[in-house]
Amino acid sequence: MSDIQQLIAEIQLEAQREPFPIDEPVYQAAGLEPTQPILYAGNLESELCFFARDLGADEVRARQPLYGAAGSLVRQGVYRALYGHVPSQNADMKIVLERVALTNTVPYKPPGNKAYTEAVKKRFRPFLERFLVFHWQGSNIITLGNEAFNWFIPYAPKGAIKQLFERGDRYASSIQVTLQASDEGGMKHQRLVTLRPLPHPSPLNQQYYAQFPQMLQHRLTEVFPQTTSFI
Repeated sequence: MSDIQQLIAEIQLEAQREPFPIDEPVYQAAGLEPTQPILYAGNLESELCFFARDLGADEVRARQPLYGAAGSLVRQGVYRALYGHVPSQNADMKIVLERVALTNTVPYKPPGNKAYTEAVKKRFRPFLERFLVFHWQGSNIITLGNEAFNWFIPYAPKGAIKQLFERGDRYASSIQVTLQASDEGGMKHQRLVTLRPLPHPSPLNQQYYAQFPQMLQHRLTEVFPQTTSFI
């Protein structure tokens, strides 16, 4: 299987093939070519992957997914699960990247922070499939927000994602899905993973923002029932 740098290069070639909305001024201010994908951060051998919608300006500047206000909540939560206390400074949170992987539905920042269309997500879906099937080695995915959770509809039984999301306990429930990806020869490969949805931890999400840290801790104890197994 090709290495991760080859996958990133192929994503950039796809981005250069045909224009689509990218927040170019943010990339230019960060000294980054707008077609350069920011595919992931973290440890590909980790058990847990956080899967969010797309990049924000903070993520482009840092060249990492989940680095802004919402991402900080996620990283602080993981650190707390690791060490039992809140990190004293951002430098402390670098250890988090050794324990989890972070990625998005599309490895680019849309203008105005509006969600990418289904057409754009479909265009980059094969690359995300390859990332999740061939490169990341874990089996648990925490999705952040509706867009991220719904990205997995094609891999679940018909109607199963919608049915779970309509449940009152959706943020404490999980569902197994079978990811699929094609290799360079066109052969299909599959991997079974467990999705554990959470709301998006944006400060604008007033319904869940205050509850998010506690909800995240619950999810982390599901994936890592004993703290010592997570350290």
